[in-house]
Amino acid sequence: MKRVNEEVKRESLLKELCGEDAKLYDCLASFLYENPEPVISKEDLSTLADQAEKTGNYGFALDKAIFEAAQKPGEREKYLTLIRTLASKSVPGIEKEIEAAEKAGFSSKAASLRSKAEHQRLLNDRTEDVINIASTFYLEKLANLGANAKREEREQERKVVEREELRINMQEKDKREARKKERRGLGLRKRREVKKQDRMEQQAAAERKETREKERAAVEKENIEINEQEKKDRESRRKERM
Repeated sequence: MKRVNEEVKRESLLKELCGEDAKLYDCLASFLYENPEPVISKEDLSTLADQAEKTGNYGFALDKAIFEAAQKPGEREKYLTLIRTLASKSVPGIEKEIEAAEKAGFSSKAASLRSKAEHQRLLNDRTEDVINIASTFYLEKLANLGANAKREEREQERKVVEREELRINMQEKDKREARKKERRGLGLRKRREVKKQDRMEQQAAAERKETREKERAAVEKENIEINEQEKKDRESRRKERM
């Protein structure tokens, strides 16, 4: 279900950015990712480009080039040239695959390869549009991923605090039960002294608990404010894109 939701979010933003340009949308749907971190190769781009030359598979290098271009506006011309070069070099190999698929009677595969070739040609012909949309797309996605990571961190901290509170409550309960058993064997005067001491300890424990509850309430309030600010930031970025 989570994977489906991520795809819906990706498609929604990409459609917003591409507008009525169906060809551009179809192309970029193959090269832009909701969470690029586990998908984009960690290899250096020059290494990926060299590997593409040897294998004929330019997909990893193009993914990396588009991702880097989106984050390095100061090197735009460099990436424009690189993406165009990679895309144009990939087409002849794909055309050979189309021919082989058609000869073998694999019509579905041939159709898929023709679509892939069209995507490469579009990358070559409309590289500036590709980089513009990729820049906005990844700006939004990386901002959301950062916010999600911080939100998850806060949630984990909250769970730790809750477990600690439960441990303290159980510990104090055990202490009360132990003292109650101890009082049974004591004389009247001693029991009164122990009861007085217990009441003092219970009051102190109640005050400590109240302090912890106030601290948790303050943290929860801060988390709500952070979530609201993140929502406002997302809406502000959305309005800027309009």
